[in-house]
Amino acid sequence: MIVSGALLVGGGVTAGVWYYFTPEYTRVGYQPIQPVAFSHNIHAGQLGMDCRYCHSAVEKSWYSNIPAAAVCMNCHSQVLKDDPKLALVRESAATGKPIPWVQIHKTPEFVFFNHSVHVNRGVSCVECHGRIDQMDEVRHAKSFSMTFCLNCHRDPAAKLRSPDKITDLGWQAETPEKQRADGEKYVHDWKVQSLQSCSACHR
Repeated sequence: MIVSGALLVGGGVTAGVWYYFTPEYTRVGYQPIQPVAFSHNIHAGQLGMDCRYCHSAVEKSWYSNIPAAAVCMNCHSQVLKDDPKLALVRESAATGKPIPWVQIHKTPEFVFFNHSVHVNRGVSCVECHGRIDQMDEVRHAKSFSMTFCLNCHRDPAAKLRSPDKITDLGWQAETPEKQRADGEKYVHDWKVQSLQSCSACHR
């Protein structure tokens, strides 16, 4: 009787830890302190900079690159060029030593995700990263659980948008009906596959 009870309790605790220590629960809200206080709210929000100016590989590669300090200095050689907050940026641009940014968004090693496939088929940055343009410090806003991904894969028409709206994070269709009609057209025209097999993401 005692052994059975211990097994049940042990099994329940194990199941609880297994379930709640998934990305859905352990990474949402993750907001590390970065070596340079870069505000997406100022750059992407107030100034309206396109995400692709800094993350230039997102349409061509499986990953979204972090820009080199030289990209920052395209503007900051003139704007706030002597600001002490940008000392590390200036040093990195001069020496070529990368800024040690702390990665925020990541999937488990057994998950394959290709940014370019999604971005080039009408999936906006906001669907996975939230309103980055409103964040002073970037945080992990949405769950990267398998359920999160599958919900989109099962009904891509509900999420797809015109390519010129990909980085317009505040954009929304005029009505749900308009989103559905346009989304279904994009699914057809762009040959979007609603992949749900294990091998689509686990390789």
